[in-house]
Amino acid sequence: MNANPKLQAVQAIYQAFGAGNIPAILDKLAPDVRWEAWADNFGQRGGAPTLVERRGPDQVMAFFQVVGGLQIHSFQVLDLMAGERQVAAEVTIDFTVPATGHRYADEELHLWTFDAQGRVSRFRHYLDTAKHLRAFGLPLPQ
Repeated sequence: MNANPKLQAVQAIYQAFGAGNIPAILDKLAPDVRWEAWADNFGQRGGAPTLVERRGPDQVMAFFQVVGGLQIHSFQVLDLMAGERQVAAEVTIDFTVPATGHRYADEELHLWTFDAQGRVSRFRHYLDTAKHLRAFGLPLPQ
């Protein structure tokens, strides 16, 4: 196993996600974690519920409630890349949005940023936002 503690933390987060152990994920977050914090994001402007900006573990829990309402067919972590303060994860995900019946299957990058105490201070999805919006039955923003 890699000795990088940030890499180990992200591995533990994905293991907890696979086991449905959301409290274990929330325990790794800074109290002021910024989830999907962007200056401008196409998916957020379009209203994608998984891309809503959230602050703090309580609001991040709402993200996992949205994800819990999806029919996930597969989720795989393909690779992890670690630096001094960030870890990037290449993942594949395939899910159906029950409300629309639309299926989303794609590759994504997840960027995890850590604070000086080793807690997640920011998380961002890098994905095809137009494809994501279509899955939720949402129009593309102007």
